[in-house]
Amino acid sequence: MTATQGWTTTKATALLVLADGTVIEGFGIGATGKVQAEVCFNTALTGYEEILTDPSYLGQIVTFTFPHIGNVGTNEEDIEDLTPAARRGAVGVIFKASITDPSNYRALKHLDQWLKARGVIGLCGVDTRALTAWIRENGAPNGVIAHDPNGVFDIEALKKEAREWSGLVGLDLAIVATSGQSSQWTQKPWVWNEGYSELDAGTAKYHVVCVDYGVKRNILRLFAGLDCRVTVVPAKTAAEDILALNPDGIFLSNGPGDPAATGEYSVPVIKALVASGLPVFGICLGHQMLALALGGTTVKMHQGHHGANHPVKDYTTNKVEIVSMNHGFAVDKNSLPEGVEETHVSLFDGSNCGLRLVGKPVFSVQHHPEASPGPQDSHYLFRRFINMVREKKGEPALAER
Repeated sequence: MTATQGWTTTKATALLVLADGTVIEGFGIGATGKVQAEVCFNTALTGYEEILTDPSYLGQIVTFTFPHIGNVGTNEEDIEDLTPAARRGAVGVIFKASITDPSNYRALKHLDQWLKARGVIGLCGVDTRALTAWIRENGAPNGVIAHDPNGVFDIEALKKEAREWSGLVGLDLAIVATSGQSSQWTQKPWVWNEGYSELDAGTAKYHVVCVDYGVKRNILRLFAGLDCRVTVVPAKTAAEDILALNPDGIFLSNGPGDPAATGEYSVPVIKALVASGLPVFGICLGHQMLALALGGTTVKMHQGHHGANHPVKDYTTNKVEIVSMNHGFAVDKNSLPEGVEETHVSLFDGSNCGLRLVGKPVFSVQHHPEASPGPQDSHYLFRRFINMVREKKGEPALAER
């Protein structure tokens, strides 16, 4: 696999070097330098800024299968990581075509400038179809992405670094992606031509505590849109400290890395939160760690699920939703103990996408219901959680749809 033609220079200024020794040449964009990471592909047609700032992608290089990325530029409203100054998101990116000048009224910055500012190394001019096909056949590889404007690379050294990187298995990245301290969230969902508005925390009807393993902003916005004041706490917050905040419900957030590694400190906390009787809702990494806390196990996937066109069936409604996915680990459905039911399943490969604890207000999903590819197919899950809170308070249920 080599760079495509049609560029002003034929000298490669960026490389992707895989652990098996494969070298893919291209042209550098974004930050300079090099970084080790797992290489995955994402099939979404839109939302590249949200994807690249999703903390669940920490430790990964994202290959976009859609050829034209960057057309709408970047702005300050579509980022997803809670603390953008820390740059918790994808560490590298691979495009087929060069980045065109932005053509969107919301654009504030060219994508190349934005990548530089965030320290994300980019590679373009690559046959991304061939790379995607390679990943589908061989699995998500470890690799090194490097960018030097002068095109000077020690390829043998890069091969060694790619080969010797330990990979994501056994790696706790939630501790990197989490907030450094507790905070309050009150921003509500974006409204066309109006932007964001703020919830009055003093009059909010419900209080949700979010355990932050790398939470996305739009998840918090949807809670605020349902009249919830959200307290975001760091990943290692003790259960007694969470319960002392007197929440109406607990949210276990998305995040990066191996759930089994993060579970070493999070599982005992989650067990205590479940035992409290409060409603508990998990997404992505939060779903995987809830499964661990309930007695299940997780496994590394061959290539993972990354995209915005994934069909998932909800067994509780018998409806199929088009959802956004971003995960390289999955819950082993065969490991779920008695009393824990599978609620959602991927119609691509049959992997687990949701569970609930029978008789308790506890459930979770693997996909990202806040990402709106449907566009609102899965928003009902937030109302399902709020209905559990309302039931505890003796209030009538909201319509889920």
